[in-house]
Amino acid sequence: MKITIITVFPEFYDSFLKTSIIARAIENKIVSVNFIKFSDMCNIKERIDVPTCGPGAGMVIKPEVVQLAIEKAEKDFGQGYKIFFSPKGEKLTQDLLKDLTRCLDTNFVTQNSLPAFAQGFGGQAGTNASFAKPVPHLILLCARYEGFDARTEQVYANKIISIGDYVVMGGDLPAQVFIESFLRLIPGIVGNQESVQKDSYSGSFLDYPAYSLPKVWNNLTVPEILFSGDHAKIEKWRQEQAAQDTIYKNFDWFISSNPDKKDIDLAKKFIPNHYVVLMHSQVNVTCNNDINNNICVGHTSITSLDIHDIARSSATYGIKNYFLVSALIDQQKILKTFLDFWMSQEGQDYNLSRFEAVSRIIAKLNFDEVIAKIREQEGVEPIIITTSAKESNLGNTGPKVIDYNSQSEIFSQKRPVLFVFGTGQGLSDEILNKSNYLLLPIKGLTDYNHLSVRSAAAIILDRWLGLKNKVE
Repeated sequence: MKITIITVFPEFYDSFLKTSIIARAIENKIVSVNFIKFSDMCNIKERIDVPTCGPGAGMVIKPEVVQLAIEKAEKDFGQGYKIFFSPKGEKLTQDLLKDLTRCLDTNFVTQNSLPAFAQGFGGQAGTNASFAKPVPHLILLCARYEGFDARTEQVYANKIISIGDYVVMGGDLPAQVFIESFLRLIPGIVGNQESVQKDSYSGSFLDYPAYSLPKVWNNLTVPEILFSGDHAKIEKWRQEQAAQDTIYKNFDWFISSNPDKKDIDLAKKFIPNHYVVLMHSQVNVTCNNDINNNICVGHTSITSLDIHDIARSSATYGIKNYFLVSALIDQQKILKTFLDFWMSQEGQDYNLSRFEAVSRIIAKLNFDEVIAKIREQEGVEPIIITTSAKESNLGNTGPKVIDYNSQSEIFSQKRPVLFVFGTGQGLSDEILNKSNYLLLPIKGLTDYNHLSVRSAAAIILDRWLGLKNKVE
């Protein structure tokens, strides 16, 4: 396989290509690397860059220089798959790397195995985008300064890649990151192919932790099971360690990896039990007979829609119990009548799926009873996460504000999690002050901020525990 690197500074790659596995791959002729220097595409003393059009500082590499470099690369080594590096590009992931191996002739693809994005490239690529079969030539274009003239990407780029949400000085470091991660997937470059197949981000879980001798180092001991000689038990332990590390350190990867039922069942061992409570007491309401609409702490009415819909959301996302809190005896009687029907054989026969959802509901008179019930079931106090449609006004003394990427921080504490939803005008300060964390409010692309509590609960549970399925 041929790789052409088009760059301002070929010398950046001197030690990179002469070291370790990549050096052996070049020596063994599995891959060849060639360079084209942008300055060689210009006349003597001619600059490769020009000022950007419009106001603002910065220099842009001229499009005709990029064109000449690409034409030379393809004249010398044949048609190539052209990758530009830019912070605006698609994020480099293991899935993307695997797809790219199918666009390129790496000696283990079939002629008809091009992925969908290689057959037209979703409008991103230009005139040289379509490939009838995998090509053996990879062209990497490494920008400097303010980057390339945008038209060159429009005309030539088969893929634009970013290595992360940050900016470096140019495209050469991203190119080296790409080369290392891409070449790992080519047979014959990494000696032990099993280690590649079990890499982090190759499945639903990160890699398991590795240990070596000595058995005790710095007062830390290698897990005893690794010396047991029981390969089946060791494999099971490694799978569980990999699942635990993924859930506690990078939960977003797990929910984005299209896990199968086996992986989900394993992950559940390390996801703490979750609970939901809907507060109809200890909530903010408009004071009775107050023409100024002042806020008081009071009660709201239980509604069948909230009961049904939040119960169904709870069942969908694996919530262990859904608590309904009201200190009003009449409201408790109404709720009891409702639950008596759905928990009866008649209710089960009428609608089994609704019975399954409603069966996790527990009625309580106040918030402290909810905490006591969870403590009784779990043997430990829950982590309390409150929700609000408004920004917190509790100041520095209130709960820590978190977002929907905070699962690893919460799960690693190995305690049950309680989501608290309020009715009326929202949860009272009494409840907010008892919480450990406060979720950022749900926001859309407008200023409208009046979701029903059942809608808010469904959105929050999906953002927190929902799978982000991808088309494979």
